[in-house]
Amino acid sequence: MSKINLLNKIFISEVILFGLIITGILPREISIFLAVGLAVYVITAPIEDATLFFVRSIPLFIAIPITTNYDNLNVWRILSIILFLKLAHVTGLKYFFNFKEYSKHAKLLLIILFFAVLSIVPAIDRGAAITRIIFFVNISLIGMVVYYLVQTNGELTKKLVKNITIPTIIVTVVGFIQLASTYFINIYQFMRIWGEGIQMRQFGVLWSEIAVRLGNTWFAYYGDQLSLRVFSLFPDSHSFPQFVLLGLPAIFAISFSTLLASAQNVELKRLIKKRSKLFVLWIPAMFLISILSGTRGIWAASVGVLIVISLVLYRLKNNEVRPHYELFKYISLYLVVFFMLFMVAYPIFVSPQFLLSKGDWGLFSERIKSIIDFGETSNSQRIDIWKASLESIKNRPLLGVGIGNFPIVLNQNIFLARAGSSAHNIYLHIASEMGILALVTAIWFLWLVFKKSYYNFVSEKDPLLVTYFGATILFVPWVLIYSLTDVALFDERAFLIFVTTISIILANKPGSESSRSVK
Repeated sequence: MSKINLLNKIFISEVILFGLIITGILPREISIFLAVGLAVYVITAPIEDATLFFVRSIPLFIAIPITTNYDNLNVWRILSIILFLKLAHVTGLKYFFNFKEYSKHAKLLLIILFFAVLSIVPAIDRGAAITRIIFFVNISLIGMVVYYLVQTNGELTKKLVKNITIPTIIVTVVGFIQLASTYFINIYQFMRIWGEGIQMRQFGVLWSEIAVRLGNTWFAYYGDQLSLRVFSLFPDSHSFPQFVLLGLPAIFAISFSTLLASAQNVELKRLIKKRSKLFVLWIPAMFLISILSGTRGIWAASVGVLIVISLVLYRLKNNEVRPHYELFKYISLYLVVFFMLFMVAYPIFVSPQFLLSKGDWGLFSERIKSIIDFGETSNSQRIDIWKASLESIKNRPLLGVGIGNFPIVLNQNIFLARAGSSAHNIYLHIASEMGILALVTAIWFLWLVFKKSYYNFVSEKDPLLVTYFGATILFVPWVLIYSLTDVALFDERAFLIFVTTISIILANKPGSESSRSVK
């Protein structure tokens, strides 16, 4: 009990200090002491508690101002290394070099790493390539830790799921606070508070300069009309909704756990009539805030999810997995709520934000229509980038232009990779940077993740976990379909929650710690 209390106390302290630092009440330099304190906790705490703390803290990790010119080293980089070293201490280094025991998905990840290293050879900026590889290796360390712990301690899986809800709720609440602020301040005050203030203290001066002076994705423009695209504690309005979507399976799991535990028979009519926890109200709130991010790719990808739902329901029905078939239908019904919430989002989008009136109520509808308007500026530019990416893949099919060197494809300065220069399609981006074989390997890996997610769903016995894995069948593909139009999944926070999610999926052993089956 004392360990749990300590975990909560440390987390509450982190939340308070984080809030005081990003709002400017405390100087940025305090983040150095915060980082040291968190490192000490992660070193001394049991690896299970330290991992739970890491997961719930993902959106709260802050950049450390080490020097004037180097102020963007994020705390998560240090903590993930510490966690990995703790794991190595538990398992011994031989555990990581026993390649014969590696699963198929682990071998595929090694192959991707191999192609990434090979792509350094053709890279014009090899420093950028090496830096990018270090980034992905660094971020994958938490995946290794989660994977090992889930495999060896099935009960920890449920704790991880419960802890994922915490950061998801935090960023949702901050998103609504950010939205509310637009009705009390003008655009210049907003940029000073968020761009030059909060974002600078979160991510460093360089990012703040990029967001304020080079460009950002925080607003929707139509003529002289302006509307906020909610981005919460994230650098952009693209990674934010992805984080929320990847956190939603945990919200579903907590919401439905008592409902399933008390159900005598899992039937759609019974599930609809039976009351869930009030916690379920977070689901529409998170759907709404995702819509208010104004990310059209997220909206469009929901249509692709309908296809996934149809295929999964067909397979479940044919295999006569009746309880899971009914539960999956119930989970899928919430997509109707997502579409209905566009009616709630409409008046918010067209309301007078930043102390400016909006004469035309067509702003939101125009943004929806622009999804299929190939002549619209953003869409036409994206298509041009896709063409350039395909041409680059054609010219450099084996190793690409080098990981971290995508701006070369568009004849841009490598520096612009930090400002968002990308293929606007994660799959074309991988192929452009590392070659076609790397892309094929990545798609193969993602297919294994989807298959394992389905297997977990139909094989799991625990009510909380069966709901969690059922929801991942919807929300992980949702993010991957959206990635056909963007690479924001590679943002640190979105990718950390993605790595955590797929590690849970791949490591889970259905029924290993179950207490009650779904009937």
